[in-house]
This record gives sequence, structure tokens and C-alpha cells, in this order.
Amino acid sequence: MPETSKMPSNKKPAGKPKPAAKKAAPKKAAQAKPKTSPAAGPSGRTKYWLFKSEPDKFSWEDLKAKGKAGEQWDGVRNYLARNNMRAMQIGDLGFFYHSNAGKDIVGICEVCALAHHDTTTDDERWECVDVRAVAEVPKPVTLAEVKANDALAAMALVTSMRLSVQPVTDEEWKIVCKMGGVDVKSIRK
Repeated sequence: MPETSKMPSNKKPAGKPKPAAKKAAPKKAAQAKPKTSPAAGPSGRTKYWLFKSEPDKFSWEDLKAKGKAGEQWDGVRNYLARNNMRAMQIGDLGFFYHSNAGKDIVGICEVCALAHHDTTTDDERWECVDVRAVAEVPKPVTLAEVKANDALAAMALVTSMRLSVQPVTDEEWKIVCKMGGVDVKSIRK
């Protein structure tokens, strides 16, 4: 499964939880059965992300083996990573990045279920999305290659290396796809 990200103790939310937490409860009830439509988000525009996983725990091959059903991206224990997943829409695309061993982008996955309770914990704070494999990256893009490309200097993979679920800009997406030999037009919209 994806690597666990622990929030540094100096980054804990300040003060009491806001009443907005009560507002989130109906959302969870409405998403007891996650949606799995392949359509893009409500705006019709696909957003891009990067999902990190330790290949000895859950690899690109493991995700491919799950088929169209995909797998929940569980085990994330970082508030920013969780919030990134809450912002995802069905059909958003993401790079699948092998962390620790390999340190490279090896595949492209798709969000196939909206944020829902992470079933690996009883703690209601933690949610995850489901993702499924959609395309190989013909030439895996290494972290060293990303860092060496000046156009990617602001990419979260470079600036927030420990964050396990990261946003990727449209321009970063195009550059990394080109570096990896991915035909962007061949990936479903």
C-alpha cells in the first residue's frame, strides 16, 4: 500500500475543530458506496496528481493486477495529502511514483472512486480515493531527471519530496509525459 506520511508534530491543526467537521458527516454517508464513473470532474477538466508508493509494499505491478476495480490509496496519514485526495474528481490522472527503491515515475493511474473513509483505520479523519492503472510510462522518469530539468524546479516532487500525494500542474504533466515517452493523446480524457 502507499507509504504512510506522518505529520510533523509542529504542524498539528491549531485550536478546536471547526463546526465544518459536522458538515462533512453527510458527505461520508453519501459516499458509503464510492462513485466509479470514468468521466472527468464536474468542470470537465482533468486534474493531475502524483501518488508515491514503496514498491516493496505496493508496486505499479500490484496496481495493474487490480484491474479496472482499482485499489484504495490507503494508509496516508498526512493532512495535506489527505486534503489533496479530497480535492480529486473521478477521472483525474496521476503519476505512479516508486519511492525509496527506484525513485521513478513508472505509470499513470486514474481516480476511480471519490474520497471515502480509509478502511485501514477507525479514525474518521483519514480518507482516501481509489485508483486504477491506465498506462505504462515507457521510459520511467527518475527523480534525478526531474531535478535536473529547470522547468520542473517548482514541482512538488522536488520541493515537497516527503508528501505522498501531490498536485501536478498541467505544464509539469506535459513535460514529464514527454520525458517518459508517454503519448498524452493516447490516454483517455
